[in-house]
Amino acid sequence: MLLPNTMSPLSPQLLVAAAQQTLGMGKRKGLPRATCLHLAGEVLAVVQGSKPAILYDGHSAGVLVLQSYLEKLQEMGFLASGLHFLDIGENSLIVDPKQAYQHLEQVLRGTIAFVDVSSSQPHPSICSLDQLQNVKALVTELISHLQRLQRTPSLGASHSRLHSSQWNLCTVFGILLGYPVSYTFHMNHADDNCLALTPLRVFTARMSWLQGQPSILLYSFSVPECLFPALRDILNAWEKDLRTRFRTQNDFADLRISSEIITLPAVAL
Repeated sequence: MLLPNTMSPLSPQLLVAAAQQTLGMGKRKGLPRATCLHLAGEVLAVVQGSKPAILYDGHSAGVLVLQSYLEKLQEMGFLASGLHFLDIGENSLIVDPKQAYQHLEQVLRGTIAFVDVSSSQPHPSICSLDQLQNVKALVTELISHLQRLQRTPSLGASHSRLHSSQWNLCTVFGILLGYPVSYTFHMNHADDNCLALTPLRVFTARMSWLQGQPSILLYSFSVPECLFPALRDILNAWEKDLRTRFRTQNDFADLRISSEIITLPAVAL
């Protein structure tokens, strides 16, 4: 049973069927029910503006299959507008071009922080966007790409690809997924970083959507605990903005933001 809302009156069974009939084709056991419902919730979160994009993990499904899934949700009345598949490297992101564009413009105004975790330095350090001219150029290129998409809007699910051979994808995804803090590092040290055995404060944001189902994981990111005091204002502003946007919708309930400190022998980015 759905929590009270105005956007998604469909039953969970229909949402599961939509994913299994499109994304689950050819899979011996089909997609698990929980996976189908969580993906639908994530997609709705993008439409509602709770996050600018999601990273779709099942890229092997292919673009046409992904488009078929989103268009199926539109036909069912679950989504009011078309979304966009943005391929970067071997990864697909589902984005709302208009909202992602607005988010990236805010990034250029300094709303997120960048932490250099290159293995060549002993400890993580905060750097400004102006210090990272390559990242600034990358954000500007993404903005230009999204501007072009908005000039030719599509009623259905559209698709485009960006070449990324010289891009730091860890930084790109941190930006596009709406994290208030994004990691960056020197590309010649991409296989290593200085986060091993460094206490990290891991933030998670969850919200309820379907009764009797696990909550939707909206955000999960970390910051070095040693930098937490210096990043507190950025993190507080992100939380305030998220709660403000959350109050403007009726599809989800019970937003919970929490953090815990962990230390790992190695950290993959």
